[in-house]
Amino acid sequence: MTQSQYPAVPDPNAVGTYPAVVKAGGGLVWDAVLEYRVWLHPERGAADVEGGNDYFRAFASYEEAAEFAAQDAGAEEPLALVLQEEYLDEREPGRYEHVKARRLTEWPVEFLRRPRRTAETIPRFLATDAPTNRLAILRGEAA
Repeated sequence: MTQSQYPAVPDPNAVGTYPAVVKAGGGLVWDAVLEYRVWLHPERGAADVEGGNDYFRAFASYEEAAEFAAQDAGAEEPLALVLQEEYLDEREPGRYEHVKARRLTEWPVEFLRRPRRTAETIPRFLATDAPTNRLAILRGEAA
């Protein structure tokens, strides 16, 4: 069995039970990946199983999702359904707010290369002595 390049989901039995409508991107930090999604579009050749509407298939691993996406007409690249227990809101460019509220959002899987949020991530990011490039904290590049 090969190691995945992306995080495992905490509860494989819950895959496919999360709401279809969630936030898209944002927040800058992540706590868990709940499932990997492949959105399908009938107008691009996917099977029309939802009356012409777009729909998704959910998977417990990135590799399963990517394999499905590569073989199905009308499929997008996989996205990660991310759980954020806390996140950063940037309502104005460069002005960040620490939000302590749970939300679900879909992210491009590449964003998961950032380290998972720790108790120190957001406070370090917002600290007055944070590095000039605060994003280095989120990328795991700042000491």
